[in-house]
Amino acid sequence: MANIKSAKKRIKVIATKTERNKAIRSKVKTAIKKVYASIDAKDKSAAVAALKDATIEIDKATSKGVFHKKNASRKVSRLTLAVNKLA
Repeated sequence: MANIKSAKKRIKVIATKTERNKAIRSKVKTAIKKVYASIDAKDKSAAVAALKDATIEIDKATSKGVFHKKNASRKVSRLTLAVNKLA
């Protein structure tokens, strides 16, 4: 356990940020699962709508520093490719 006041504060700050990042990552995972669920159901219109929502969630996570820019780009690209193959 930390003895220095600033180190104790850092521990609290890191715990807060970790919880925030977990929540954001969870939202992104849920959005991605919805896209793949609609792809498995062969529902093109639902897949396109879910893709739009997932892209927004991924972009939000990227802007908050949860994902790297290229990681987010790769996720969006793979989802888009999967939806486009549905046609």
